[in-house]
Order: sequence, then structure tokens, then C-alpha cells
Amino acid sequence: MKIAIITNINKDAGLLTAVRAAALLDGRAELYMPKDCILPKDFNISYVTYDELWKAADAALVIGGDGTLLRVAARCARNLIPALGINLGKVGFLTEVEPDDMADAVARLLSGDYSIEKRMLLKITVNGESMSYHALNDVVIAKTEGTRLISLDLFTDGEPVNHYVGDGLIIATPTGSTGYSISAGGPVVDPRMNLYISTPICAHMLSVRSAILPAEKSLTLRLGRDYEENSAIISTDGERQRFISPEDEIVITKSNYEFELIRIGTSSFYSTLISKLS
Repeated sequence: MKIAIITNINKDAGLLTAVRAAALLDGRAELYMPKDCILPKDFNISYVTYDELWKAADAALVIGGDGTLLRVAARCARNLIPALGINLGKVGFLTEVEPDDMADAVARLLSGDYSIEKRMLLKITVNGESMSYHALNDVVIAKTEGTRLISLDLFTDGEPVNHYVGDGLIIATPTGSTGYSISAGGPVVDPRMNLYISTPICAHMLSVRSAILPAEKSLTLRLGRDYEENSAIISTDGERQRFISPEDEIVITKSNYEFELIRIGTSSFYSTLISKLS
């Protein structure tokens, strides 16, 4: 088995968890790590570029928090690489394995004793550009610094859904329903479903609530012209991508790629939800 070890150096102090993972896997799997993260101990690891890493691996062991896994989810999905998360963060909806349980998780990974949970991704394009973004959690259109309010028009397959005025709008996947969307008042959705969640950010309107929309349709977003300085920025999975103006058109569809999350434990999404958010 060919395994990529990816660690968040800001959370994995001294790379201790990555060293432990490598020790558990050394001699039992073919190991790859990115060139910019060389372990302080000598293991039989191939240090390669990220492009080479994605081409080589059969699976990824991702060490960090949910944000760490989000940063690599799209690349894993595009290269059909399932990922197992080791939780060094605070929440751990995606990174289900705690460091103390890593030895058992690695043994089960190597023996094939695990399940795969497929998660929907969003595909985001701006003005039909050839370059697109993919997101596991959400895409956020938010006002820029210094802007008081922005307005947004949302359409599904060309049909008007709503006109929003506020700080912005979150379009989340079911996986992302427990992220930024829930903090903005959005609903919790089973992550195995396929749908969009549209949640306004600090809406300057009494009647606006989150909306659930079918993933079989495409969403179109345009900035309105209600305000003179109506500029915004697009972020995908927490990463800023580009500025937009009222002349731009954002189209969101269900991605052709699916993220494959390796599940080792038997706890359900709902039991995890109760333990993490109660």
C-alpha cells in the first residue's frame, strides 16, 4: 500500500505525531511525504513534490484538525485518494481518530478493516472561466473590509430564490453544515446527503432564513447594485480566492468528484454531533 503522510506543522509540534505515524507504517507500506516536511528521524520515506505525491499515493494519512483535511480534500478527490484524519484540532468532525488511537487505526487501514464515506463537493466557477474551485465544506461570498453591506441575488437553474442584504452568503455542503454555516444559524444536515445549504451572514432583513436547495440544479450568484461600494470576496473552504464585482457571475454546481473519507470507528455522525457541539 502506498500512503502519503501529510501533517500540519503548526499543530504537530516537533512533527512528533508524524514521526509516530511513520514509525507505525515504516516497512509495512510505501511512504511518501512532501519535500517541505522532512522528519527529524530516518525512515524509508520518499520525499516528493505535491504533484508527485498525489500521483503516487493509494491513501492519505492527514494529521491536524478539520481545516488541515479541508485544505487537501479537493486534491484527494481529484486523484481518487481516500483520506484518514488524525485529530490534533478542537472539533474533529472529519479527523475522527485521536492520536492515542492511531496505532489501532493504522493497523486497520493496512488490513483493509475500514469503510469509505463519500462526501459531496461543490464546483465553483466565475464568469465561465476555465479555472474552477472545488470545496468540501462551503463557498462564502462576503463583503470586503470597509464595506458596510452588500446585496446578493441567488438563482437556481435561472429561477430567482432570494435577494439578500447583509455581510454575505454561505453556500454549504452537508459536510459544511457543521462549519461556518451552523454558526450563522444554518441547519445541521447528514453529511451523506447531496444538497446545498444557503445561509445568509448577518442578514439586514427580518424574514431571511437558511434555504435547502437540490444539488441536481445549478446555483447562480450575482452581486446587486443596491450599494455604491458593492464589492465582495470569494472564499472556498476558508481560503480566499478572488474579488468579485456586480459584473461577475458565480455558478455553483455539484462537483463530479467525491471526497472519500476513511472511517475507522463505529460512532455515527449524530453521536459525534452531540459529543462535539453539546
